[in-house]
Amino acid sequence: MNDLHATRLDLLAGGTDARTKMERAIDISRSDACAHAFTRTMFDEALSSAQASDPASRLAGLAFTAKDLFDIEGQPTPAGSAVLAHAPAAKADAPAVARLRAAGGVLTGRTNMTEFAFSGVGVNPHHGTPANVSDAAVPRIPGGSSSGAAISVASGAAFIGLGSDTGGSIRIPAALNGIVGFKNTARLTPTTGALPLSTTLDTACAMTRSVRDAITAHEILAARRVTAGNAPLSAYRLAVVKKLFFDGIEPAVATAFERSLKALRAAGARIVEIELLELAELGAINATGGFSAVEAYAWHRLLLERSGAGYDPRVAQRILRGATMKAHEYIDLIHARRSWIGRVEAALEPFDAVLSPTVPITAPPIASVAPGAERDEEFFRVNALLLRNPSVINMLDGCAISLPCHAPGELPVGLMLWHAALHDDAVLAVALQTERALQK
Repeated sequence: MNDLHATRLDLLAGGTDARTKMERAIDISRSDACAHAFTRTMFDEALSSAQASDPASRLAGLAFTAKDLFDIEGQPTPAGSAVLAHAPAAKADAPAVARLRAAGGVLTGRTNMTEFAFSGVGVNPHHGTPANVSDAAVPRIPGGSSSGAAISVASGAAFIGLGSDTGGSIRIPAALNGIVGFKNTARLTPTTGALPLSTTLDTACAMTRSVRDAITAHEILAARRVTAGNAPLSAYRLAVVKKLFFDGIEPAVATAFERSLKALRAAGARIVEIELLELAELGAINATGGFSAVEAYAWHRLLLERSGAGYDPRVAQRILRGATMKAHEYIDLIHARRSWIGRVEAALEPFDAVLSPTVPITAPPIASVAPGAERDEEFFRVNALLLRNPSVINMLDGCAISLPCHAPGELPVGLMLWHAALHDDAVLAVALQTERALQK
């Protein structure tokens, strides 16, 4: 499947045209591969926009999708819920949507998501759950919360899936669907016009089919240029942290990760294992509930009072945990995080990037975690495993990219490259070389 860069070159060479590519994207969007991936589509408008597009623009009239929590002018912003289905229409596009459109991208629809973005599994009881593209025989979870956005990219219905990442909501579905997901340093991209989960941790970012496409998407969303360079892997200092990230790891993920390290070393990478003892502090720092629950409760408390029965019970349960946090505990959490970030940044200073499995498991069947109280225990177990690794980087206020590292015929596995805040360009540079090494 061609990525955005290759397709754009084909457009410029006259090998195809934007309307033809859009017709293909719409056909895929309507196919079984994208069942439950969209909450609302705009296909007629998309065809007209593609027809009138400039092939010399950065996105050349090609399709992108937007997670259901982003404002789109003239539409409500339900964020995967039923209780906001008839909310007042947005008066303007969110900046993230507007920037993709201004770069020549054509929006084809709003994508399904975990209600209010509060889970890494991707199950939605209101709109159905889109199935992972990797297994035609067994419907598997898409990962979340940006579930539909991932399916739109992995299926070929879009080149960019705009989403958000608060604890892994871009990188989890990217890993489980075998695509690329980049979570930039949060302050680099505007979250204005996106319904919040955690104002401290939320990041507006995207999934793509390649690292070079991830760079393009980030440059547009952040209104900045990436300086990635083209240095070989031997020019970078890479670290592996075995503590925490490998707890409960499935054999298939461990095998893919170790195979990736072997390929990187063969390509000249210098990789050392470090302990990063500060990871052991996270449990105590978040013991009172963490940022997501308390900040979500602050936003949802009145809506829960009025319409709580219409929430996904699993989401409501997680939000309500934030009701018990005291003001001094929240302030203590802010200070503890700031101190922890400083110490982790110092420990990572000698390195250009850290390597970890994005998540420790492959996608389980939807049936094992589908809505139903009898499956709640398994749902929350899977959710905790999926969020554990990527959420470290959100707590760090860092940046991270997940890229596929599985072999053909295997269920998708993600390799995560990450670092502290504002190391985005170095992480992307290493990711470009890593992608090349893994594809050989």
